[in-house]
Amino acid sequence: MNVSEMLRANAALVDAALTRYTAEEDADFAEELAAERYSLLARAKRIRPTLVLEFCRLFGGSDEAALPLAAAVEMIHTYSLIHDDLPCMDDDDLRRGRPTCHKAYGEATALLAGDGLLTRAFGVAATAPLPDADLRRAILALSRKAGSFGMIGGQVMDLAGEGKQLPLSYLLKLHAHKTGALIALSAELGCIAAGVPEGDARIAAALQYAEGIGLSFQIVDDVLDVTADAATLGKSIGSDQKCEKTTFLSFYDTEGALAYAGAMTDEAKNALRPLPGSERLLALADFLLKRNY
Repeated sequence: MNVSEMLRANAALVDAALTRYTAEEDADFAEELAAERYSLLARAKRIRPTLVLEFCRLFGGSDEAALPLAAAVEMIHTYSLIHDDLPCMDDDDLRRGRPTCHKAYGEATALLAGDGLLTRAFGVAATAPLPDADLRRAILALSRKAGSFGMIGGQVMDLAGEGKQLPLSYLLKLHAHKTGALIALSAELGCIAAGVPEGDARIAAALQYAEGIGLSFQIVDDVLDVTADAATLGKSIGSDQKCEKTTFLSFYDTEGALAYAGAMTDEAKNALRPLPGSERLLALADFLLKRNY
């Protein structure tokens, strides 16, 4: 199975789970629920849920244990995209190949849809069939890496940096939180779902891999924002320039930035290479580096 096939197979599993988890209806809440599903069930690569599933499988766990955690991560990721696109943030019009949630449903409903997905994610995660201690670890990891010292912290840094020339050290910390936190979370949750004990060296290797591909992913994203087109990416392009953001292209030309991303990918792969059965995750790292969307 090549990486594209792996991603399609994992996305199908995750999409089916997300559809089940968001099937409940109430006429009085219909528009907000529809807005949640509009963004959550749009076609997407499901990279973060794939990491949950693949790390769980790597260490001998089951899809049944991992799927609620994979779905929870995707709900948190989708909420972050809804909010990131709002007029008070990046004010984008296109996401996942169609109008952003606030363009389709209005700003207030989009805000509530994001809130709904964030809150729902913790309830979904709590259904994972794990021992109580492992489930507690998973919930705490979700809270930490999605919150003020994780993804939200990165967004705070991102907004504070608009219109300024930021030092590279600041940019690296920003993206380690805004982009990297959920990618690291996904790897960690996969380990937890497989029953890997806290403090095990395998978790350290998984996190080192995730940090490397997370940074590489962001660098490639910065390059695509100026070299790709909206139809290919499925989202607005040029938004970094519009918001006067410092990116990796503020420090490197395209070739240099991609070389940096390649070095980060190599570091990520080196962390996992000693682990038997890691070939699919090694191939995923290369796929993300070379993607054009």
